[in-house]
Formats: sequence, structure tokens, C-alpha cells
Amino acid sequence: MHTLSIKQLSEGLRAKKFSSRELTQHYLGRIESLDPALNSFITVTTDVALAQADAADARLAAGNAGVLTGIPLAQKDIFCTEGVRTSCASKMLDSFVAPYNATIVDKLHAPDGAGMVMLGKCNMDEFAMGSSNETSWYGPVKNPWDLERVPGGSSGGSVAAVAAGLAPAATATDTGGSIRQPAALTNLTGIKPTYGRVSRFGMIAFASSLDQAGVVARTAEDAAYVLQAMSGFDTKDSTSIERPVDDLVSGLGQSIKGLRIGLPKEYFAEGLADGVRERVMAAVEQFKALGAVVSEVSLPNSPLSVPTYYVVAPAEASSNLSRYDGVRFGHRADGVKTLEQLYKRSRGEGFGAEVQRRIMIGTYVLSHGYYDAYYLQAQKVRKLIYEDFRRAYASVDVILGPTATDIAFKLGSKTDDPVSMYLNDIYTIAANLAGIPAMSLSCGFVDGLPVGLQLMGNFFDEARLLNAAHQYQQATDWHTQRPHGYA
Repeated sequence: MHTLSIKQLSEGLRAKKFSSRELTQHYLGRIESLDPALNSFITVTTDVALAQADAADARLAAGNAGVLTGIPLAQKDIFCTEGVRTSCASKMLDSFVAPYNATIVDKLHAPDGAGMVMLGKCNMDEFAMGSSNETSWYGPVKNPWDLERVPGGSSGGSVAAVAAGLAPAATATDTGGSIRQPAALTNLTGIKPTYGRVSRFGMIAFASSLDQAGVVARTAEDAAYVLQAMSGFDTKDSTSIERPVDDLVSGLGQSIKGLRIGLPKEYFAEGLADGVRERVMAAVEQFKALGAVVSEVSLPNSPLSVPTYYVVAPAEASSNLSRYDGVRFGHRADGVKTLEQLYKRSRGEGFGAEVQRRIMIGTYVLSHGYYDAYYLQAQKVRKLIYEDFRRAYASVDVILGPTATDIAFKLGSKTDDPVSMYLNDIYTIAANLAGIPAMSLSCGFVDGLPVGLQLMGNFFDEARLLNAAHQYQQATDWHTQRPHGYA
């Protein structure tokens, strides 16, 4: 059953080939037997999952079920889930049990929502800060394609679970590439929608102007089903955009003949591995064969995206994480005698090294005498990056390039070099700074490891991106390949 697409699972449930309980038990069994080697889940919600599956079977029997009713899903452990631990992979929140659901949790799992079944909460980089899923307090996640390599981050648990067939799809978040980069390293499809399309209510904040929820799945079609269900305006989120939910599924069969694809010359310069370049350019030829028209574009300020991001994101993180002080939220140190000791020890014990590093950077760039020199300048460059995309989309429909500079790297190989780790997101960060939708899909392999292709679109143009990816996947079979031992 774990080899079936979401559409096939939905059809199987309606045809009574299997029940939601049987399907859920199948995935729970795979999690029990296979996840100890991967560490992709922090919490497995067996009782919740079986109860939701039974409720889904009742709706299926009554004939009032939706297309996703009864289909299992894994949640990244950054979304609040009522009655279930929400840790953000941090010691700081290890004991936190949310008293409410994030909006997307209700949309996906509530009986009056999509009616999906929650298998559990996936591991991640602590507070979504990382590109390798090695900063988690619960230990690193392993890449199913090679257990000695990283799955990418921060949504490493989500992608490892889907790539290994422990869930048909999973939620994820993307602040600077944390959906797309891990999807690229694990042979999956991952999409970060336009900022504001999906509610951020109940998603624990890292950098509020950059964070956006999305989905990872095997195919563009699967991703379209889940993204459509989780999208929509939310009065509880001030950054949510009030507009109708687009039909992302019905347009997947459209021809892409005449689709204007732009190749940013800055994305094919020094630093891109030769094997990755070859696979991406082969994908470009495939798009041409499908009728797309390809031309070169320029995003001249894209090389500034990494330094800009690492001013803006830590600044917002330092503000968002100030609430975790041992008094109001989070871990509280024992044996302290003064309020100052409480703050220092609680935060020192609760936060890992990478989170502490980013808090310190953010506090520095926001401090008196440095705000104008760093944070204000970064926001000005951010506007220039946005203008680059605005000009590019005047002549093209989609921008195509590599998702990551190379294939998955070895566990521990970059943990002592933060700058090298940050450069993993050099091709993905600009989309977050501009707020545009972007996705990654597999376009081949180098040395037996997956290579990711990135597509970026104009605001609220997810339907076009998903259709372009779907047409490519209909003409190729890279996305169908599975890691050895998890077929």
C-alpha cells in the first residue's frame, strides 16, 4: 500500500480494497520497524491515528467523505497539535503539550476538514534552524538513500519519512529552503507556497516574515492534493491573504507548450557541482521537448540573498524566541537563586548551539548603533531581490534552476563550519525573501544520490508550477525510484 499515490489510495478506500484502519496500521507498522534507523519521528501518535482512521471509515461508509479522508499524513513537529507534544525538536519545548491545533492541523485532520489521519510528529532541526537536520535535540535524521548522509533540513524528518514510505506525504515549513532542499536530497517533490497562502497560526515562529508552511510528497499531484486542503484565509493569522483557494488539482493535465522558462545565469556560475549541472540541463532539454520555451534571465542581486537572509532571519528569531525565558514558556532550570540566573541557565540549557548562535547574531544586528548598518540595509537589499523577480516575470512564466549545489553530504561533515552549512540554501533563500512560491522535484541521480530541480513562480502561481512539474514527471521516471531497503 505504501507504494500507491494519494489518488490511488483515495480510490482504494472508496472501492473498499482496504479500510483507513488497515492503511493506517500498515504505515504504523513500517514506522515501528524502519524508523529506528532513520529517526524521522519524534512522536508517533498511534492511538490518535487509529481513532481518526475509524472515524474516517465511518464517513467513507456513509458516503460523505472527501478525497483525502482516511489517508495518513505526518506532521512536522513545529505545528501545534492539541493534546500531543509539540517540541520543535528542542529541549526547550520537550514537555510542551499544545492546548490547541494549528490551523493547518484542523484543515487536514478535523472531521469537517480533509479528514486525514495523523501518524505522528516528525523530527526537524531545532526551531527549524539548520540545513541538515543535525541540530535536533533528539538526534540527527538519516537519509534513507544513504544512512551516513544527511536528509537536508530543517524538514529532514518529514522528507525521510516520506522517502522511506513511512507516510504518503508530510507537512513541512520553509524559511530559507527547508522544504525544497531536503526534498531535493531525498528524491521528493516539495513546495513552498506564496507567503500568506497557508495560515501560520499555530506554527511555532522562527522568522515571521519568511516562514511558510508547505508539503512534501512523492509527486506534484500528491503535493497538489494536500496543499489545496491546507490553503485558505485565516482570521487568526494577520499575514494570511484573503483570496479564494485555487483549484490546484484539476489543471494538472494541461499542456505546457509555450510555457516561458527562464534560466537565471547567476544560478549556473561557480559553486555548482558538475553532476548537478548536467542533470538540471538535461531536465531543461526535457521541458523543451514538452514544448516549453527557454531563455536566459538575470537575478543580479541573488548572490546577496545569503548574507541578507542571515541578518533578517536571526533578527526575527531573536525577537520570537525571547519568550522562552524559563518564566512564561519552555524549559525552566532547577536550583537557581536569582532571576538573572533563571534566564541565563534556562535559555542556556534549553537552546542548542545553532539556536544560540542565531539569537546572538540577531540581537547584535538589532542593537543600538548596528540596526541601521545591518538590519535596515538588509531590508533594502531584500527589496532589490524582489525587484529582480518582478522584472524577470515580465518576460517568463517560471524560473528554473538547481535546488542545491550538490548531492547529500555526509553526517557531521559541515557541523563545524556554519558558513559552509548556510551556503546549502544559496539557491532557495531568494524565494523566501521575495515571498514567491517555489518547489523542488527530482531530475536524476549523481553517484546514486538524488538531484533536485527548482521551479519558482510568480505570486499565487502554484497551479502553474505544479502543472509544469506534473508534466515533467509524466515524461520521466526519476520520482518513482525508491531507496534500497524501503521499497
